[in-house]
Amino acid sequence: MKGTIVSASELKNKDKASLVELLEKSSGVAEVYPENKYEIVKAFQAKGHIVGMTGDGVNDAPALKQAEVGIAVSNATDVAKGAASIVLTEEGLANILSPIKVGRMMFERINTWILNKIARTILKTCFVIIAFLLLGKYVISASAMLIMIFMTDFVKISLSTDNVKPSEKPAKWNIHSQAKIGIVIGLIMTIEAFGLLYIGLIFFHLGGDDKALNTFCFGLLLFFALFSVFVVREKNHFWHSWPSKTLLFLLLADMILGVILCTFGLLGLKAIPLKQTLIVIAYAFTFSLVINDFIKVVLLRKWPQNNSGISKIINQ
Repeated sequence: MKGTIVSASELKNKDKASLVELLEKSSGVAEVYPENKYEIVKAFQAKGHIVGMTGDGVNDAPALKQAEVGIAVSNATDVAKGAASIVLTEEGLANILSPIKVGRMMFERINTWILNKIARTILKTCFVIIAFLLLGKYVISASAMLIMIFMTDFVKISLSTDNVKPSEKPAKWNIHSQAKIGIVIGLIMTIEAFGLLYIGLIFFHLGGDDKALNTFCFGLLLFFALFSVFVVREKNHFWHSWPSKTLLFLLLADMILGVILCTFGLLGLKAIPLKQTLIVIAYAFTFSLVINDFIKVVLLRKWPQNNSGISKIINQ
């Protein structure tokens, strides 16, 4: 191993600050007893590190239990496996990378789901309430809203299969930042949605036909929701990565189904001209993938979603 190797005896009689400073500068600790392993893990955690600990024996169990990620090797004792959070099934330590990668990918998918949920909830709530206050009527029926939520739920579920890049360092939740970004994107989409509603009322004369207006607003909210997925799923600009096949298939299926429902007036909706639906799609596509995507990148640079932690993996 490269770097400095210190012995356990050098760690004695040191205060916590000096102990952690010495450990951080060292590549390893030799001649350790079971209690030393536990103390080393606690020392790193006191400094704010996220600690991974590997072990195989009974005496490794306390440290395995204490570490954020206790990893028992394939030939470990039952006690060590019971104390660990991960048990390797194959020999060697190279397999540690796989669960770490999968775990960080899951974290990124959860981040995407939360951001998408906040933005879309803001859009639906603010649009319906403000439109009611301005027009004195509901621009979308309860049944149409239920159909839209049901259709988009399949897309939200498929986010669990999306292609994401695992972070290079462990990440911590930053809910405050996520909430701010989600609220800003949701409010921007609401303003854009009212621009499209204005087009529908003035140029398509939907103000006198409540049922046609209901269908128009159903398509408006649906396509803004679908295109917003492309915006929030990628921290950089949306074209930097492709969604998974499952997510892409369900997005396209929802879009096709939405066009069919609006054009033919199925499930209680009144049919509107295909031209209007295509204008809704083009409008939502342009504002979501051009303007909102640019704003998202700026917001993520200003308010990073993840607070990267510092990791230490301690081998037995």
